[in-house]
Amino acid sequence: MKMIIAIIKPERFEFVKKALEDKGYVGMTISEVKGRGEQKGISLEYRGGKMTVDLLPKVRLEIVIRDKDVDDLIATLTGAARTGKIGDGKIFIFPVEKSIRIRTGDVES
Repeated sequence: MKMIIAIIKPERFEFVKKALEDKGYVGMTISEVKGRGEQKGISLEYRGGKMTVDLLPKVRLEIVIRDKDVDDLIATLTGAARTGKIGDGKIFIFPVEKSIRIRTGDVES
């Protein structure tokens, strides 16, 4: 199994969620986070003055899936999240040793 952690723009979340649900990937954990990447924040004009916003709002998705589904999930996620502009996000893939369903105690490896 693998854990996929994706950091995406908040405005793309509904597109990503719908695309994943359409492919049958419904289990996910969502967090609202702040962060920055290579763009190091953005500059805005506010009341006539320039202001730098260092940390931008992002959405963090965490999804655990079978190894065989990784490529399909990544393709679906990137297709729905991509705008082609700086700040689209990043995906991280981690191995998962096993998962245990709390309600039943079922173990999946």
